[in-house]
Amino acid sequence: MTPPNYHNVHNKFKLNGFHLNEDDLCRVAYSFIKEGEDFEKHVGDFLLDWFNEKPYLEILTSGTTGEPKIIKVEKQSMVNSAIATGNFFDLSPGNTALNCLPVKYIAGKMMFVRAFILGLDMDFIAPKSSPLQRNDKKYDFVAMVPLQAENSLLQINQIKKLIVGGVRMSTSLINKLKKSKCDVYETYSMTETVTHIAAKKIGEKAFTVFPNIEISQDDRHCLVITSENLNVNKIVTNDVVEMVSDNQFIWLGRQDNIINSGGIKLIPEQIENKLSTKLKGRFFVAGVADDTLGEKLVLFIEGDQYTLDSNIFDDLDKYEKPKEVKFIANFPETETGKVKRTEIVASIS
Repeated sequence: MTPPNYHNVHNKFKLNGFHLNEDDLCRVAYSFIKEGEDFEKHVGDFLLDWFNEKPYLEILTSGTTGEPKIIKVEKQSMVNSAIATGNFFDLSPGNTALNCLPVKYIAGKMMFVRAFILGLDMDFIAPKSSPLQRNDKKYDFVAMVPLQAENSLLQINQIKKLIVGGVRMSTSLINKLKKSKCDVYETYSMTETVTHIAAKKIGEKAFTVFPNIEISQDDRHCLVITSENLNVNKIVTNDVVEMVSDNQFIWLGRQDNIINSGGIKLIPEQIENKLSTKLKGRFFVAGVADDTLGEKLVLFIEGDQYTLDSNIFDDLDKYEKPKEVKFIANFPETETGKVKRTEIVASIS
């Protein structure tokens, strides 16, 4: 069956309770741009760009591993991605959804595209850290970043299916979410692949890729992604993975974060996972230049200095134990809330 064109707006689509077609959405866009708040202006710009004659959008990447940059993403690829999401999560026309993500970036834009194409009844709100505060409505499908999920634990049962992405969830948050009735999934995504291309239910080890996605590894054991549907031809990532099957992988960490300490290769994300139930607040481990080891493992903790419990490193292997602990008052972040590890490490080197 031929997928819908990107100008198609499903007749079941609703925005904040109102049925809107293409013309209606363009009028809303002009109103947002002229009179809306900052987060609404981004929506207005997106809507006008979506319904113009160009077959692509120019989208800002999140800047996780470098400076944010503009890339071109085909609108039909975004439609195909929306359909894949709908099939994977069994979404139907008329299902309720909440968009609480910034539309400046691909994740927030894609919630709109899913709503247009799949015919979702979507509420759109400001991208705040506690999106369900003073909201008792029930939703079939919601996307959040981990901070939003953490701040919504008391209301999480209002959601039938929740996808969490942007940054990795801590073990502590996963354990809290497991206690809810909500079906929670962690997603694997990037701007270049039109948001997520794989997901796993919390508690599972391996991500399962969506249909029409091909995965492999390069000689660094990093994930390589190909998808004709998404106009993606062998995107080579820096994500170190363990291949489980042709359509499943276990994410281990970032190649550019790997620490070589005295000839021992350490994956920070695996160490952080072991520490996540022992430390409160934000932290990370990284390699810092050392005359003897080449790189020494350092634990960075956000906040005022305090004395760590003596058993905090008990679950770590010999070489995984930090040589030093640094306290940083406030971690600098990207616009999407991701910690700027490289900048922090450079500031103490």
